[in-house]
Amino acid sequence: MIPDSSGFATSGTVCPLATLYPLATAKLQGIAFSGDNLYTLDSTTGYLLEVGCDHSATQILNSDCWQDFVGATGLALEGQNLWFTRYRDLYCWNLQTPEVRPQRLMTLREEVQGIAIQDSTIYLSCVRQQKILVFSRDNYREITHFYAPGIGAEKLAVRGEELWVCDDLEQTVYCLDRATGEVLFNVLTPFENPTAVAFAGEQLYVAYVQDEPYIRDNPNAYPNHELQYRDRSFIHPLYTAYYPEQKYALSNGYRLEMSYVEELSPLDPFELKDIEWHMALPAETQRQHVRHVEPIGRPFEQREINGQQVAVFKFDHLDANQRHLLGWRAIVDVWGIKYQFTPQDGSQPPELTSDLQTRYLVDNDNLAMDQDIIQRAALDATRGEANLLRKMYNIRNYVYDRLSYGIKPHIDTPDVALARGVGSCGEYLGVLLALARLNGIACRTVGRYKCPPKPLERNLPLEPDFNHVWMEFYLPGYGWLPMESNPDDIQEGGPYPTRFFMGLAWYHAEMGKGIPFEKLYRNGEAIAKEEVALGSLAINHVRFTVLDELKPPTPD
Repeated sequence: MIPDSSGFATSGTVCPLATLYPLATAKLQGIAFSGDNLYTLDSTTGYLLEVGCDHSATQILNSDCWQDFVGATGLALEGQNLWFTRYRDLYCWNLQTPEVRPQRLMTLREEVQGIAIQDSTIYLSCVRQQKILVFSRDNYREITHFYAPGIGAEKLAVRGEELWVCDDLEQTVYCLDRATGEVLFNVLTPFENPTAVAFAGEQLYVAYVQDEPYIRDNPNAYPNHELQYRDRSFIHPLYTAYYPEQKYALSNGYRLEMSYVEELSPLDPFELKDIEWHMALPAETQRQHVRHVEPIGRPFEQREINGQQVAVFKFDHLDANQRHLLGWRAIVDVWGIKYQFTPQDGSQPPELTSDLQTRYLVDNDNLAMDQDIIQRAALDATRGEANLLRKMYNIRNYVYDRLSYGIKPHIDTPDVALARGVGSCGEYLGVLLALARLNGIACRTVGRYKCPPKPLERNLPLEPDFNHVWMEFYLPGYGWLPMESNPDDIQEGGPYPTRFFMGLAWYHAEMGKGIPFEKLYRNGEAIAKEEVALGSLAINHVRFTVLDELKPPTPD
């Protein structure tokens, strides 16, 4: 049976494992539910499968005409009539007469990808036109159109007066008013590349297609283990909670065990006396709740600094001959979050406080804000825009147009990175910070790590390959909003998705904000890097474990 997932549970409620893996599927491009049965459309094989949601049966319904379904996308089910799109054409097929080939109903000017039907109205999505087209079912004439909310291929589903849209590049599901096309709210999906969306009762399900790497054991090769890739399709419930007064929405969450440990293993001789080693702890935010923290290795004192929790390790004497483990383990609940602000919210923001101006509009992090290349870029990036949200969006796109992602052994200053045209996440961030601050937008570095995005691999240690940083910019009258540094820079010259513009996925782990992540102090004063650098003292070990999936907290 389809899991009963209607309604939202309270904070921290564990979800039932409800992921569906239909057999004989490569690239699911359409799903629909009827009673206890799931219908899936695979564009590669052309198979239309009927799957018992209790996994009791799987059968190919279009055995005699599967060729007519190859390349098909989108799926809508109404009674015994099944509707789908294929390139520029709209088709209908009756489940009671499977020997009859699908009937072509109309041909459009451009290819269409998604379809939804409600009463006498047909909704079709077209990525080339960046529109959702609305047709009359009676005469197949276009009534109106809406602008598509995202930039990728979009699939559709209808529930009541709502039109639900999933976008593969945006990693997002949008809830629209089906009469006007207005976006009511949107949420991030827990997996990348959503390719279909449908309701089973009141529960929303989303299909995903991923290119999965795996190790193949090839007995004819030496060495016998080879890296290979395969298509993986699956269907997972999407849980949402919208907070209209706070202007954000949450989606699927996960309970994580995260550990951060430093192994003292210095590269050079050193000796320090009466020091404190500070490590920021996970932060409490609208999308992250810290359930428990405990020390690993040496004990620490938990201290609040500028409103953030910090683990403080004390040493009377520390030198190169000693070996220690010091760190923490935390149980953290995290959700995907997407803020629902529009340009209207950035049109006439209040003035920044003097404290924010002093801390977050100045060059206090080697941002090269006095260099000509950065000052010229700050003027060019905004294109004279006065609206704060549009200004920040223009700055992001300007940086994406001029930088490509690449990792280097060290982080260069923004002027060097911008001139080179290649940067790591930290270098992207430096350029973004410099340009935003020169344009009067308070912003700061946040983040530190991302959990490897493998939420279906429960109770297994997952270790990120790199640390990661992103930014928050300040919207006066509301507060800090997140923006990723580089992950939305996915195609040369754009357009760029906005999934992480005012949004974070569940796998972003937020550490203490507005404070250093890790630093050494003596007598209350920070120890300069010239005396001893943390990177030369210790090796860090970072580990995540996904424990459970969580529904978002219920809005009051």
